[in-house]
Amino acid sequence: MKSDIEIAQEAEKLPIQKVAENAGIPVDSLELYGKYKAKLSEEYLKELSGKKNGRLVLVTAINPTPAGEGKTTTTIGLVDALNKRGRKAVAALREPSLGPCFGIKGGAAGGGYAQVVPMEELNLHFTGDFHAITSANNLLAAMLDNHIQKGNKLGIDPRSVVWKRCMDMNDRVLRNIVVGLGKKSDGMPREDHFVISVASEVMAVFCLAENLHDLKERLKKIIVAYNFDGEPVTADDLKATGAMAALLVDALKPNIIQTLEHNLAVVHGGPFANIAHGCNSVRATQAALKLGDIAVTEAGFGADLGAEKFFDIKCRMSGLKPDAVVLVATVRALKYNGGVDKNNLKEENLDALKKGIVNLEKHIENLQKFGVPIVVTLNSFDTDTEAEISYVKKFCEDRGCEFAISEVFAKGGEGGLALADKVIETLDNKKGDFRLLYPDDMPLEQKVETVAKEIYGADGVTWEKSALKSLQKLKDLGMDNLPVCMAKTQYSLSDDAKKLGRPSGFTVHVREVYPSAGAGFVVIVLGNIMTMPGLPTHPAAENIDVTDDGRITGLF
Repeated sequence: MKSDIEIAQEAEKLPIQKVAENAGIPVDSLELYGKYKAKLSEEYLKELSGKKNGRLVLVTAINPTPAGEGKTTTTIGLVDALNKRGRKAVAALREPSLGPCFGIKGGAAGGGYAQVVPMEELNLHFTGDFHAITSANNLLAAMLDNHIQKGNKLGIDPRSVVWKRCMDMNDRVLRNIVVGLGKKSDGMPREDHFVISVASEVMAVFCLAENLHDLKERLKKIIVAYNFDGEPVTADDLKATGAMAALLVDALKPNIIQTLEHNLAVVHGGPFANIAHGCNSVRATQAALKLGDIAVTEAGFGADLGAEKFFDIKCRMSGLKPDAVVLVATVRALKYNGGVDKNNLKEENLDALKKGIVNLEKHIENLQKFGVPIVVTLNSFDTDTEAEISYVKKFCEDRGCEFAISEVFAKGGEGGLALADKVIETLDNKKGDFRLLYPDDMPLEQKVETVAKEIYGADGVTWEKSALKSLQKLKDLGMDNLPVCMAKTQYSLSDDAKKLGRPSGFTVHVREVYPSAGAGFVVIVLGNIMTMPGLPTHPAAENIDVTDDGRITGLF
């Protein structure tokens, strides 16, 4: 089979105006970025607000493994399959980050014959949204240090600066740095830090804002430092809100592109799920709900991270209520969770499958806590055996879930018809009772314990003394009613990446606590999770090149 980029480059794309027209979007409502991508105008978004919502389907997955799960591929293939069944379906996806694209994970345009295009443009600079977010973040950092240098009227304690610079690249040497070295005019020397752009609070604010006014209200609340009296200093105190909003005003408009089968995809925003809240923008999801009978969206990594944050953060703040959840798994990933080496996953191994399927079981149980009907889909590989598939099917159905095989990677929308039928059946016949995991007024430490025990299966939570001190400070500042955003490894239900399957008898360790006051949540850092990733021994960048005629190769 051809590589993802070969399939994407050989695909016949329609002009984005034609894709928009087929979806009922007037051409004069588009702001074009070349032939195949565009933004929706603010005027059109206001017109859409009066339309009735379609149904909302969330696609999530088991914990990721080296074997691959195919969550975005499934999302895109499901949209194509639903359209083949006569349902007007629209995808709402995240924009990829350059960090994993050049690192180990690769891009995020789907795969095989279930992709969105133009694949290279989406995975690289796209419409410049991430650059705008990075610029707004770093403008605030520059204004903060400049204020300290130019008299420090706000009395900012340089030892209590919490705002970090960012860039959209994996670069471990920037995690901990010293700035202000040199002459007196070069600034005050202090320790500083970088995060990857998708972990910036500006990204979270961007993705949760419902309009420009809401964006500005959130930006102004961002806490950048504390003064010598221990009081918070915000972006608005630095008079940075307006300029940051000016950098973000065009980026705030959702982007549209197309699937390989010319169906509409709204792609906008993209915080990581292991270190941020992991969902595309509220605006993109709301637009997809107005544009289609069914909006299919995704949440990052496994359901313990992406889905939990989609429900407890994004839905809590926006009022969105999912009508169904598609939970993606693979036979290979389940066997990996059962202890099989990644080089031996092609061989039938029912014992390992039975041992590893407990990971899927826990995710089913977790999703059921939110009261949403579940369809489990096995992303198909040609090495899967009938015995293995039958075992997983019965396992899921015994737990009250619908089940379908997905072959969208190899067959596109045609390979997703069985899944589409199960989703349609679920939407037509099963009424969910969506609920959040915890109420707003639950104390912060209890919210952390609730997620740790109910979702991860932990026995309890241990805290660094510094984290407890930070927690108390946030409570004193009146932030006890905010939801929690857990920063945790994606590879395990626990905070230890090596604990596969369904770990038990463990506690999670809170290393750090800090506010994202503009976004409206409190970040809880568990274990050794890094907000600025590093590159692997052999980064994907080593295989990426450009031919003399400008064709990009090696991107996946």
